[in-house]
Amino acid sequence: MTQKTVTRADLAEAVYSTVGLSRTESAKLVERVLELIGDALIAGSNVKLSSFGSFQVRSKNERIGRNPKTGEEVPILPRQVLVFKPSNALKFKINKSMVVAEK
Repeated sequence: MTQKTVTRADLAEAVYSTVGLSRTESAKLVERVLELIGDALIAGSNVKLSSFGSFQVRSKNERIGRNPKTGEEVPILPRQVLVFKPSNALKFKINKSMVVAEK
């Protein structure tokens, strides 16, 4: 099974072929949607896309980690991480497609 990465250009092309906007307008639309999602996450908001999933920024505290080669303890600084939780509808679609692919 080969894996393909979906790029911004692929999304813009899908908008172009589905909605009928020009290629330039489609690319601008995709960029704007991604920009709005990023801006909302930076502002601390959660982003929920119905039937797809939700994005959330979580804070992680400082902790002690270990260098696996040397065993030396190293502090891991506090940071923000982006978490994606798929919706039940998306999970169902993914699992359904795996069952069909196995047959």
